Amino acid sequence: MKYEYWLASIPHLSDCKKRLLREEYKEGRAVYYIEEMQLRFLPFLGEQDVEGILAAKKEIKIEKEWECLLKQNIRFVPYFSAEYPKKLSQLPDPPYALYVKGRLPEEGVFSAAIVGARRCTPYGEEMALDYGKCLAEHGIQVISGMARGIDGAGQRGAIDAGGATFGVLGCGVDICYPREHIGLYMDIQKRGGVISEQPPGRPPLPVYFPMRNRIISGLSELVLVMEARLRSGSLITADQALEQGKDVYALPGPATSQLSQGCHFLIRQGAGILISPQDLLTELGITEKELEQKSDKIEKMLENHKNVVYSCLGFFPKGLSQLIDETGLSASALMQELISLELKGCIREVSKNYYIRVR
Repeated sequence: MKYEYWLASIPHLSDCKKRLLREEYKEGRAVYYIEEMQLRFLPFLGEQDVEGILAAKKEIKIEKEWECLLKQNIRFVPYFSAEYPKKLSQLPDPPYALYVKGRLPEEGVFSAAIVGARRCTPYGEEMALDYGKCLAEHGIQVISGMARGIDGAGQRGAIDAGGATFGVLGCGVDICYPREHIGLYMDIQKRGGVISEQPPGRPPLPVYFPMRNRIISGLSELVLVMEARLRSGSLITADQALEQGKDVYALPGPATSQLSQGCHFLIRQGAGILISPQDLLTELGITEKELEQKSDKIEKMLENHKNVVYSCLGFFPKGLSQLIDETGLSASALMQELISLELKGCIREVSKNYYIRVR
């Protein structure tokens, strides 16, 4: 398998040409020992391709790199392996190989991608968390890119629910990107797996992220776009999902928010509208008795003033003066109820004296 790894690792040689080489010579080892003149006679290889293969023979230390791969517990899954995801093999441009820390998504189990803006709003973050948690609670695998903002929130929600989630990276799986997601990176490996088509050690270059987006959508039955600008990687993922025949849903937001413009564009183009996690599950044919029971418990917790204050809050921050006007409470009474609600985990202070509903 080490020669297969060598073939997969050749830089600047397209996956299509790697596949043609292997199909011509039946195994990676035979490709490695091809004479230069034989390479030059292959009609699908150009001069730069031949030079790249010859350079890879000299520069890639097969034994050393293969041993390093095994020591890091990185699994190498080429396209001809029985483990290779069937969903990806159906793509017009499937990755030649995958590198995995943890495991791959389970075949035959429904998967949903949660993607969106890195610099998201508290509203978008909370909704991604809620959708990730709710989907995972109902046995749906959550796929995303482990990025800041929406991606990380959706995957954290899935982990909090004890579900399975998979992070597709735009770098080698031995690199945690972004670095501040090291905790999430480790947790994802326990609850699912970290996946990339880039060999270990490959840095997170911009060119790799649109490529990884097709894997995110390719592994999923549907894609949820939580927040996105008009020009964003999330819209690339949505476009790729539509090209792959997948369903796309988008979360509506304020008409004035640039982070909702991409979602509104998708909705105008015919994407499904995300109203609530429960509504989505209903569309997917999943019953909501469990979540209704949880909702009833929350309502019973909130009595009198607490219920009034809680009902006035939403997923967009509200300040004290606005809440005083809406609830009719005094400033001291309002603060007492806000503190109580925050301690119960029902609301959160996102900035000084500005609050949002958490659930």
